Order: sequence, then structure tokens, then C-alpha cells
Amino acid sequence: MTATRTVELEGHIIDSGMMQRCFGIVMDMGGSFEVEEFDIGRRKDEVSYCRMQVQADDEDALRSILHELHQSGANLSDPSDVTLDPAPADQVVPMGFYSTTNHPTQVRHEGEWITVEDVEMDCAIVVDPDGPDGPRASTKVLNGIREDDLVVTGEAGIRVQPPERPRDASGPFGFMQGGVSSERPSESLIEQVAEAIAETKREGGTVLAVCGPALIHSGAGGELARLVREGYVDMISAGNGFAVHDLERGLYGTSLGMDIETLEHPRQGHKHHIYTISEVIRAGGIEEAVDDGLVEEGVMYECVTNDVPYVLAGSIRDDGPLPDTITDAVEAQNAIREQAHEADMVLMLATLLHSVAVGNCLPSTTKVVCVDINPATVTQLLDRGSSQAIGMVTDIGTFVPTLSEKLLDVDDAA
Repeated sequence: MTATRTVELEGHIIDSGMMQRCFGIVMDMGGSFEVEEFDIGRRKDEVSYCRMQVQADDEDALRSILHELHQSGANLSDPSDVTLDPAPADQVVPMGFYSTTNHPTQVRHEGEWITVEDVEMDCAIVVDPDGPDGPRASTKVLNGIREDDLVVTGEAGIRVQPPERPRDASGPFGFMQGGVSSERPSESLIEQVAEAIAETKREGGTVLAVCGPALIHSGAGGELARLVREGYVDMISAGNGFAVHDLERGLYGTSLGMDIETLEHPRQGHKHHIYTISEVIRAGGIEEAVDDGLVEEGVMYECVTNDVPYVLAGSIRDDGPLPDTITDAVEAQNAIREQAHEADMVLMLATLLHSVAVGNCLPSTTKVVCVDINPATVTQLLDRGSSQAIGMVTDIGTFVPTLSEKLLDVDDAA
């Protein structure tokens, strides 16, 4: 006895690889399919449509296949309303809860499709039927679940819409132009990234920079500070180390004891970061250190003087840490999540751990540029599933100054 359901795919399903991927899922999982209708979009502004019948040996096998198809954007042709079960306790989800992707998602409640707010991966969906403006659906991390929250269970009544790249191949985020780049001309690609940032700003969007200490060690801190001062970077997400070495550079001209200009190690330079932390703690924090005139340059200085918000998330290896560093992991995660939900474009600059933390909170529609000298880092970050992401394998000390130069050229040209 076989189990059968019909699913639909719509969009640029051929050139985006969605249709091929769905066919492969069915066959790899031991099922079979029959295409019942297939309409091909023949122009760039036309979409394609496929309806296919999926068969499996039993309901359990079919359910597994449908789950995988659903993650790739195939939706049931006869959707029912979403299933809601109350959370039995704080931080406890019902059995069989739906775990989200980072793609735009809708749920069907009382016959109406509701867009899920604040989409990010690996969350639960909670529906409030009595919202002030009608029913609402939003994601919640597991530690945010409260007793009696109405949580979506199963996969009925859920519609996932993986975004597709623009089909005109224009700019760094053009169709099928993403992925990791170590061979494409760096300068021309950086120029395209600069144009994308400038366009984001012209449209009123927000740019988030996720920064690692290597950015300061490489001597690129001054140019990043310039981008903050000129209004191209609206938020900073980093760790304790990034801020410490940026402040150390302002106080002593060194980063982790190395002179940024001469690349020499002055006597007792290895103590500079500890002295820096001590002085900032004595002042009461980064803002107070700026107000007191202790810190007069650098990325953190520009953030304070230009009201650019920053999140410094702590780790178990931090020295100090600085008073501004959030040492509670859940609190830091929530602060990162707020930044990620506000960002329209994200620059991930030479930091694996903080970029992964931010990336896990991003919807797949957010434009992401990831830069690192290690190709494995770039690949790992892009594999998290953003549909609008490019990666560059290059020295961060070259990338940031070149980006700064190109951005000012783009601004002058405009």
C-alpha cells in the first residue's frame, strides 16, 4: 500500500535548481514522483510552475519526504490550517513542534495566510490569534517560549518561500553570481560591494558590520572607523577582543602589543591590552573613556561620538572583560538577534564565531558579504543558507581600506 500527496513549486524553479533539487530529494529518500503539470516561464519576468504527485511506501516515509521538500519550497496543493498546541511550560515546546528555516514563511490560520515575523532558523513559530491588528505569527527561540504559547506543530498549513537571486546577473548579488570567490578580480568585486552598500543606504537601509580582532591587527581599523564616521556602517557586532585592541591602538598605537605602523614589538607592549582594559574599567566604560578624553580615535570612539550602537559579546577566554561586554550568553544572543533583525546588509569581517552567531539570526533575504583569509571560514559561513550571500577569500587589511576608498568614490560619483 502506498501513500500519496500532491505538491506545487512556483517561481524560477529551473534556473535556481529548485526543481532538480526536489526531484533528487524524492528519489534519494526512496519515493517516486509523477509530474502532473509543468508550465515553463520563457522570459525573465515569467515564473515556472510544477505540480507533481509524490508517492512513498507508507505514511511515515511520505511524511519524511514532504518535510524535506517543504524545506526546499515545495508546498502542498491542498493546504489545511496550521496545527497549534499550547506550550506545557516555560521553555518547553509541544512534541512535534515545527522548527523553522531562515526563509520567508507563512502559516494558514482560519483560512488566511499570515506572514511569520522575525524569521530565523531553528526556532518555533508562535501564533497569537487575538493580536490588536488580527492574528499574528512570529518566531521564538526555545528559551523564549512561555507556558500556554500557541506553538505550531507538524507541517500542515505552513508555506516556505526560498528567495531567488535576481535573474539579471547585475552586481555582486546577481543571479548565480554568489558563492566563495578567491579567483574573481578582488578590486572590481569590492567596487560592486561598495555600490551595494551605497544603494542600501540610499534606500534607507541599515548596514551591520561583524568584526574580528584581525581587522585591527591588520591595520584596517582606521578605515573601518572612517566608514562609521561617514555613516556607511550603522551597527557593530563584535567580541571583547575587537574592542580591546581597537582601544589599545588608540591609547598606545599597538594591537596585541605590535606597533600597527612599524610592525615592531615595543618593550612591555604585550601588556598594553591589559593596561587598556584597566583604564577603561577605571573610567567606567567605553563611552565614559571617550567623554573623559582618554580615547580620541578608533572604531569604538566613532561609535560613541556618532551614536552608532554596538554589541560586544563575551567569551570564556576574554581578558577583563570590558564593562561594555555582555558576559551572559543568552543576553548577548538576544542583543545580537535584535541587530540581525534590523540589518538589511551584513559585512562579516574576519571572524568566524561572531559571524556564525549573527548568521544564525538572519533571514535568508538579508544581503551578506563574508571576508576572510581562510577559505574554510568563508565556506562555513555561506553554507548556513543565505540566498543573497557572497564570500571573498582575501586579506581583511586589504579589503576594508579598498572598500572605504571605493565607497567614497561611489558617493562622489552620485
